[in-house]
Amino acid sequence: MKKSRFTEAQIVGILKEQEAGVAVTELCRKHGVSSPTFYKWKAKYGGLDVSEARKLKSLEDENAKLKRLLADAMLDNVALKDLLGKKMVTPAARREAVSYLRSAHEMSERRAIRVVGADRSAVRYRSTRPDDAALRERLKALAHERRRFGYRRLHVLLRREGHAVNRKRVQRLYREERLTVRRRSGRKRALGERRPMETPTAANQRWSLDFVADQFTDGRRFRILEVYDDCTRECLALVADTSISGRRVARGLDAIMAWRGKPATIISDNGTELTSNAILEWADKQKVAWHYIAPGKPQQKAFSESFNGRLRDECLNETLFSSLRDARTKLAAWREDFNEVRPHSSLGYLTPGEYARGLCGETARRASLREGSAPQALATHQQVGSDHARTLVMAG
Repeated sequence: MKKSRFTEAQIVGILKEQEAGVAVTELCRKHGVSSPTFYKWKAKYGGLDVSEARKLKSLEDENAKLKRLLADAMLDNVALKDLLGKKMVTPAARREAVSYLRSAHEMSERRAIRVVGADRSAVRYRSTRPDDAALRERLKALAHERRRFGYRRLHVLLRREGHAVNRKRVQRLYREERLTVRRRSGRKRALGERRPMETPTAANQRWSLDFVADQFTDGRRFRILEVYDDCTRECLALVADTSISGRRVARGLDAIMAWRGKPATIISDNGTELTSNAILEWADKQKVAWHYIAPGKPQQKAFSESFNGRLRDECLNETLFSSLRDARTKLAAWREDFNEVRPHSSLGYLTPGEYARGLCGETARRASLREGSAPQALATHQQVGSDHARTLVMAG
């Protein structure tokens, strides 16, 4: 708004002159104003003294200021409504919101930053991160190849290939590329206390047996017998057939024992194939302890159930089987991959094969130490001076 050349006191003085009898044309010529301006002053300040005119002017200025503030607030509200559906949690999202307000509502940068509630240094920041194009492509390729692997296992595979990258960086790229594994819905399970299952400490200490079912592309169904070592987490066998009897299970266990050795215990559910006379005769002949879980308690063979989930999620749900020969070939390839390539989280992201070889090496080292240096015998109460209370406690 253009500022007037005359103050309120001067305007009131000019109006007083006109009231005293001076002609309007003469007043306009004397003070250099037009007659419309004079009559506008008369309509606005007529009958007022200097103090009242100044008060009227201040009220008009304050009213104009309030109007500007109201207009700014309404514009800010409209801008915030446009941003209502946008998440502004990260600095990048706030930078995007500020850019949108400047382009869509023609706001200044400072005003857009104030509306969004961002920091000016964060909005003006420009990233200096190196280009991750090659790493992104390799990560997407691995995720496409291993569709049921999360970022932790993919990070292990990238480190094996020689990529010097930490887990958090892989997690960020994994999230930005939207490679998150979609969880398949499962049935609700009863809550309650569960007794922790004892973990075996040596290979062949306990094997788990279970059956899973699938179907061919033509709709025919087949079954898979899985044999799992609970200590080394190795899959010892995946036997596929249209039907598997107790004798077939015994024959498969004999084939595994020929190259693996005899297990101390085998744990299974109460299926008809595993409770048949053929299995009972085989267990008695081979001197193998066979433990059946309580009916309806699959958590008593939790290692086998966990392996069932991995087999179903990473192999059976991802693969089509055209025939029995095709199923046996693909299952054998997946078993080899599970034992020698796939990192296992409960083994410190080692493969079951690596863990088994390390466990065997540690067992051999301890055996050699026992053979090389026999422990000294403790004192007993028959020896002289062995009636001391501390010596008796040590001797048991």
